[in-house]
Amino acid sequence: MADTLSIASWNINSVRARIDIVERFLTEEAPDILCLQETKVVNEIFPTDMFKRLGYVHQVLNGQRMHHGVAIMSKVPIHEDDRFDWQANGEARHVGIRLDNGVRIENVYVPAGGDVADRTVNPKFGQKLDFIERMIEWSGALDNKPTILTGDFNIAPLECDVWSHKQLLDVVSHTPVECALLGRLQASNDWVDIGRHFHPAPARLYTWWSYRAKDWAASDRGRRLDHMWMTRDVADKAVAHRVVEPARSWEKPSDHIPIITEFAF
Repeated sequence: MADTLSIASWNINSVRARIDIVERFLTEEAPDILCLQETKVVNEIFPTDMFKRLGYVHQVLNGQRMHHGVAIMSKVPIHEDDRFDWQANGEARHVGIRLDNGVRIENVYVPAGGDVADRTVNPKFGQKLDFIERMIEWSGALDNKPTILTGDFNIAPLECDVWSHKQLLDVVSHTPVECALLGRLQASNDWVDIGRHFHPAPARLYTWWSYRAKDWAASDRGRRLDHMWMTRDVADKAVAHRVVEPARSWEKPSDHIPIITEFAF
């Protein structure tokens, strides 16, 4: 493996519909590894050829028809192929691999949780909370394995992770119960939030803007829903982290932007 390694994560919101901007991103930023969420395609018709043409010949797919789906595309060798069913219903929301140096990468797409922050009237919200509870159980049993946990967590935990803390307190993704639960997940294995490690609060670090905004950049009602956490031994090797905000303005964009962490292993 090279001395330096860059790992990107991106909720692409349909990899086939946005294959052109994926190619642009890989050409311009050239991460060694790309973790995708919400690929929305079964494995059999995943557009693997473009990735191979750009050197991403190591591929692990966990897809399903029309919804969800995750994938890891890599220029460097990757091994193993775990799929945790943290949703407990078979949805394709996780895939995990191991690098030659022993570091694991866990790519996750946490459920959005619907519109109402009350599991008694909105079962999707309950599924989201249960999903993270299962992640906490997994995380607490990792037993010092060097690990990167990345993807679309669908929670913006800090006040500065949303455009208006007060206005979003009752909005799914920033409710106190979700933020507290994500805090429990972070504490369960002393995870380092590498975005905030390099860009401490209250720095602006949004990764998502709604399609509903007429001019997303002007209104700037963003949230930081996409994260890259890592165990401290791996975090010690991280040298930089950035978000690729221009991607939100590319043709037929995802509502999420890529995040990238660079390492010196």
